[in-house]
Amino acid sequence: MVVAVVLMVSGGDGTPDKSPPESSKSSSGSPEPSFSLPTELPSKLPTLPTKFPTELPTEFPSDLPSEFPSDLESLIPLAGDEVPYYMLRTGDCFDTDDARPGQAAKRSCGDPHDAEVVKVAELEGRYATDAALKKAASALCRPALEREAADQPAGTVSGSLVQYPDTAGYRLGIDNVACSLAAGVGSDTRKLTTPLA
Repeated sequence: MVVAVVLMVSGGDGTPDKSPPESSKSSSGSPEPSFSLPTELPSKLPTLPTKFPTELPTEFPSDLPSEFPSDLESLIPLAGDEVPYYMLRTGDCFDTDDARPGQAAKRSCGDPHDAEVVKVAELEGRYATDAALKKAASALCRPALEREAADQPAGTVSGSLVQYPDTAGYRLGIDNVACSLAAGVGSDTRKLTTPLA
């Protein structure tokens, strides 16, 4: 809705002034609105509600989970020498625990240990399943593992370990793959006792 107000000012002799002092001319010939700001504040300010809480709650909901879901354990660093596999670096020696997949207990390479990282690679692309991630991770590790295994004295290593994220971890941005050679795999309890050659 448009409202136009026309104000005529007379000069005292009954004839309108040609240009009133507060008017502005527009090239379109139509009146232009003018705005003004109030020069004083209102005498009464609005009041705010008085029913705001004055204390913080002392009780919290009792139905909150008491621990992280087990599949998130590999996302958080643990105490001591245990770390998520994706924090391992080339040359790190570590022990594994079948009960805690995705975790590695770092060890000195001069002490008995299960495996040593020979390469850390990065996954790229999109993977919809854990099987697709496993296939891609194995392909990234295979050349380095074969080359490093061939350089070791006979009987030193008997297997390899490829650690990679599951699809949920990959979607969160975990894309590291740890490619390691191991002295024993599965039920084989042999240990490496020195750094790999």
